[in-house]
Amino acid sequence: MANTTFSGPVISTNGFVGDVTGNVTGNVTGNVAGVVAPTVLQAPTATSANLGSATNAANTTGKVVGKTVYNTTTKTFYVAQGTTATATWIDSSDGTTTITPS
Repeated sequence: MANTTFSGPVISTNGFVGDVTGNVTGNVTGNVAGVVAPTVLQAPTATSANLGSATNAANTTGKVVGKTVYNTTTKTFYVAQGTTATATWIDSSDGTTTITPS
């Protein structure tokens, strides 16, 4: 297979082999080899009661500083302020509302 360098618009009915560089205008269709689709991240969920219980898995499994949990009761995200089961959760939407597990 021969390689050719072009300037200007190029149309291929059989695809391209190798790197395609430069600006791309128009629609890109088909498969692009070597491109990894982004991973969709989903935060864990818990209720206010779950976050407030020191024995709930939200507080006993994988709790690290900065862990974010979507509170399905308040419909906001809470962020762990510590690693222990009784470490406070703070509402990221207002920065003042807290839940302290007991």
